Amino acid sequence: MGIEHVAMYVNDLEGARKFFETYFNAESNDLYHNKTTDFKSYFLTFDQGSRLEIMTKPGMQDEEKTLARTGLIHIAFQTGSKEKVDELTNRLKEDGYEVVSGPRTTGDGYYESCVVALEGNQIEITV
Repeated sequence: MGIEHVAMYVNDLEGARKFFETYFNAESNDLYHNKTTDFKSYFLTFDQGSRLEIMTKPGMQDEEKTLARTGLIHIAFQTGSKEKVDELTNRLKEDGYEVVSGPRTTGDGYYESCVVALEGNQIEITV
């Protein structure tokens, strides 16, 4: 078995799609729009075949995003090298995103950084 995809609700669907296309080489399918409920979504496919569904609908409510909660905490992207982790982290920082850790080697041996991006959600960038 495997995970087919992970899904997340966002407020700015087009902004989220552009974010993942710009920084993580995502390829998007065409917009799905349920005109009855006004639900909209895209499936984003990444280099190694993993997929993320981004969705929006009217009446969304944001909860405070902290690490002291249950549920999904971050999405991790694999770059292939320490240099690429550094480059992407610097690019995101230069574009105004908050780097909350790294780049660094963690206690469990990962070389990574963590950036708060995309409506306050954390993105982890690893080798």
